[in-house]
Amino acid sequence: MLVHLSIRDIVLIERLELTLGEGLSVLTGETGAGKSILLDALSLALGGRGDGGLVRHGAKQGEVIAAFDIASDHPARALLSENGFDDDGDLVLRRVQNADGRTRVFVNDRPSSVALMRQLGLGLVEIHGQHDDRALVDTDSHRQLLDQFGGLERDAEAVAQLFAEWRAARDALARHRAKVEAAAREADYLRSAVDELSELAPIAGEEEELAERRQVMMRSEKIATDVNDAHEELSGPTSPVPGLANVLKRLDRKRDELPGLLDEAIGRLDVALDALSDAQMSLEGALRSLEFDPRALEETEERLFALRAAGRKFNVPVDDLPELTARMIGDLADLDAGEERLGTLEREVAEKRERFDRAAAELSEKREVAARMLEAAVMAELPDLKLDRASFIVVVTSDPEQASAAGIDAIEFHVRTNPGTRAGPMMKVASGGELSRFLLALKVALADRGSAPTLVFDEIDTGVGGAVADAIGRRLARLAGSVQVLAVTHAPQVAARAATHLLISKASTGAEEERVATRVAAIDTSGRREEIARMLAGESVTEEARAAADRLIGAGTR
Repeated sequence: MLVHLSIRDIVLIERLELTLGEGLSVLTGETGAGKSILLDALSLALGGRGDGGLVRHGAKQGEVIAAFDIASDHPARALLSENGFDDDGDLVLRRVQNADGRTRVFVNDRPSSVALMRQLGLGLVEIHGQHDDRALVDTDSHRQLLDQFGGLERDAEAVAQLFAEWRAARDALARHRAKVEAAAREADYLRSAVDELSELAPIAGEEEELAERRQVMMRSEKIATDVNDAHEELSGPTSPVPGLANVLKRLDRKRDELPGLLDEAIGRLDVALDALSDAQMSLEGALRSLEFDPRALEETEERLFALRAAGRKFNVPVDDLPELTARMIGDLADLDAGEERLGTLEREVAEKRERFDRAAAELSEKREVAARMLEAAVMAELPDLKLDRASFIVVVTSDPEQASAAGIDAIEFHVRTNPGTRAGPMMKVASGGELSRFLLALKVALADRGSAPTLVFDEIDTGVGGAVADAIGRRLARLAGSVQVLAVTHAPQVAARAATHLLISKASTGAEEERVATRVAAIDTSGRREEIARMLAGESVTEEARAAADRLIGAGTR
């Protein structure tokens, strides 16, 4: 519930600290004292539209702080946690409105957004008045209220889950059907491409390996030519080896004739011949190592060029050809097995649709029962509100072809204000005063089901007489047994039933007689007696009015 409201420099309010408690609190005061300003300020703290014109004249900015004591399981705490805010203790919403139109938002003393503040505010406070339409125009809210009244929230959640599962299966079927249809349109091309790529059988990294092998082969061919020429010089017809061997043989025969003279030359020639022989063998070994089959080079080049041609044809890098092959084979498999898969998905969609239809139909039947019960509960409240000739009707329109996450039902609250007239949507048929009383009857029937923890009623008793005002007061007091209720009222019968009575007034500020400020103060028993007497008698409060006020207060406490 709302436990504290602090307002600074908003229109006529200079400084205001307001503490609120449980039960029914009423706000009274003369016309023009600023009751609407108080509600505008509260709306600002709940995420309402900001406006620089709300800032008090002469001030640079205004500020509104609303503090709430909420239950540990209230949805607002989960919303705070989801957005990274501390969800312990009181929930404090602070709105700073600058005169230039800029606005700042704080949630639990941390900067936030207007959107989050508005989302939190919707779950914390409902403000209703003669011209309020938020809870009545949107038919989705009618369905939610009916589900809450009938205790059908879990059934509705189950239907929403089944709808989501059916929709997901339906989307999967649509995607698969589109894929199969696209593959069928390209079937001939796909089969030809798969045949070609399967025959080519590309391997990841093969292009680089083939290119390197080709380069090695081409280099080897060139080197082999030079090595072969060298081998021919040493081993061919022009080889110096036979001549040197013959010279060495002749010198060796002359060695004994000239002892010691030829030994060094013979030794060096012998070494030279050995070196040349070793060189011959080395060159022969090199030639053997450089031997390659020219067909291998040709085959390598053919393979490399075939892979690159395929890459150009299919517009992918050569290394992506294996992945492309696998994908095309998969697409072809989808095409070949598509009808079977489509059949499976179609059966799955049908099964999920059947489950949803069954649950939605059951929920629709329960809504019909709840609708009649809600009609009876609201109708029971109407006679005392001087709407005894009126009818409240919950119209349930079921259409399986208009299925949604909410089921198959459209719910709308209709009223008939007089017998023999046509019933129609509440907002179009009921007048302002009637609308407020229908709304009050609806809220009483719903009690604490689906209601925000704080309800604000802005002059819903306008234009009604004593008996109706008293009936409104009794119902507001009954509502206040389950939720916090704040009522702005001109009816003494309503004010007499309050647990807390707040008096709003205007007064001059300081020496500046032309500047006025709105003030709000809780009044005690004697103050209540005097204020209710004023509401009964007008400007001149008589002893008879005070006695009547005493009777009203006494009746309100019973």
